[in-house]
Amino acid sequence: MTFDFFDVQVVRHRALTPAAVRVTFAGPDLDRFAGGGRDQRFKLFFPRPGQAAPLVPRGEDWFGRWRAMDPATRGVMRTYTVGAQRDGEFDVDFALHPGGGPAIRWASGVSVGDRLVALGPTEPDNGGVDFRPPPDTEWVLLAGDDTAVPALAAIHAWLDPALPVHTWVAAEPGRCRPGAVRCDGDLVSPVRAATLPAGTPYAWIAGESGQIRALRRHLVQERGFDRHRVTFTGYWRRGATEDDLIAEAA
Repeated sequence: MTFDFFDVQVVRHRALTPAAVRVTFAGPDLDRFAGGGRDQRFKLFFPRPGQAAPLVPRGEDWFGRWRAMDPATRGVMRTYTVGAQRDGEFDVDFALHPGGGPAIRWASGVSVGDRLVALGPTEPDNGGVDFRPPPDTEWVLLAGDDTAVPALAAIHAWLDPALPVHTWVAAEPGRCRPGAVRCDGDLVSPVRAATLPAGTPYAWIAGESGQIRALRRHLVQERGFDRHRVTFTGYWRRGATEDDLIAEAA
């Protein structure tokens, strides 16, 4: 079983910026939580108001049973990146953008002892890791918005320092945290204007799905990147919640 459920609780939290908080989770079975580093994604389930812990079915058909539950009582499922992992604990960075949903409201009032449920990897080579540059990669292009910052940081930490990396970070208006390179949400224009190196590239781009689709088209159609060497992920879509995207995919 590549992924399994883990009961976790908050053991530490600290503000990174006025718009971001780092939360450290621990749990009795996290020695089996085998994150693959890089952009390792996993699921967190949050409780509904009045619940001490989220209600999440376990077992083989957990997703079908979770979807069949009353949306007002079932745990809120969201996807996050493992920021860092140590023995028995891991970090998650939450962007506290205005108008956030249940997960952001939880993170805004987080307390030590808060209990969540994680659905995470039990093998380091798992389907939740997308950053996989081919062996012949000569340089890397990274681009993302504020939701991709934890993955971008983890990818940088994983990469060989000798491999050239070119990175762009932008944030949506109203979601901009201090230190963001651009605060207009536009990832395509700065990459289009850039002088890129020669050699065989590999690109990883993530963020708002419309921006990411446009950036991928630019890299493949205008820059001549092999489409198989561009990994792209829509972390969110303007005007839609993760619950909306889950319902569409069902």
